[in-house]
Amino acid sequence: MLIKEFRIVLPVSVEEYKVGQLYAVAEASKGETGGGEGVEVLCNEPYEKDGEKGQYTHKLYYLKSKVPDILATIAPKDSLLVKEEAWNAYPYCKTVITNIYMKEKFTLTIQTWHKPDMGEQENVHGLDKSQLDKRTVVDIDIADGSCINPKEYNPDHDPTIFKSTKTGRGPLGPNWKKELAANPDCPHMCAYKLVTVEFKWFGLQGTVENMIQKVEKRLFNQFHRQLFCWIDQWIDLSMDDIRRKEEETKQELDQMRVTEGRKGMGANDDAN
Repeated sequence: MLIKEFRIVLPVSVEEYKVGQLYAVAEASKGETGGGEGVEVLCNEPYEKDGEKGQYTHKLYYLKSKVPDILATIAPKDSLLVKEEAWNAYPYCKTVITNIYMKEKFTLTIQTWHKPDMGEQENVHGLDKSQLDKRTVVDIDIADGSCINPKEYNPDHDPTIFKSTKTGRGPLGPNWKKELAANPDCPHMCAYKLVTVEFKWFGLQGTVENMIQKVEKRLFNQFHRQLFCWIDQWIDLSMDDIRRKEEETKQELDQMRVTEGRKGMGANDDAN
């Protein structure tokens, strides 16, 4: 088991992020879908359990070529299907990712608290001593694009050059966090993401768990860079707007995955 807590400070408020996160998830899903791969939304509905209320989502990820080579090598082709369940009781969220083929041998759990601070809380998740001893804290700076693959770099998603026309926020300079902390009137928050990985495969456990944590760091950085740079697109949206967008996105994803998947199979047939 490998535990890391990623702390992501953003120049938005906790209230703003609630909408921005959902908007960015919908947009990012479209970018990952097509050619028979991508995201399928099976369920997106309110839930209430043990006094907790929020939104429950159940998704399937058809990975195929998107998985690291080491996993593609050891896993049967039909096993590259990932199940994601999420319970969004904002400002707390929990996501559990499993693989149908590996069952209890693989679990990725992401627990997130969104707080109106600069990431100073040392144990926001209430971990016990044994968990704290295993936990490593990693600060993510969305203005740092060093972990972004050069082939994936998009200047439209670069906070160091983006300036919001609606809010006036950005671009983010090298000292943007210090400047943000020094101005209490500027909206700010921190997403505390506790990531726990268990990969019970003899001989590969440590390697794969470390690899997954590195991937999560890159994904968190990339996602939040996009979220901030899309602020003018979501800052005026209501939660009703977001729910409509999620439903529209679900329909788009289904069409993109099936239609483009058929095109891809046809192309392969022609090539053969």
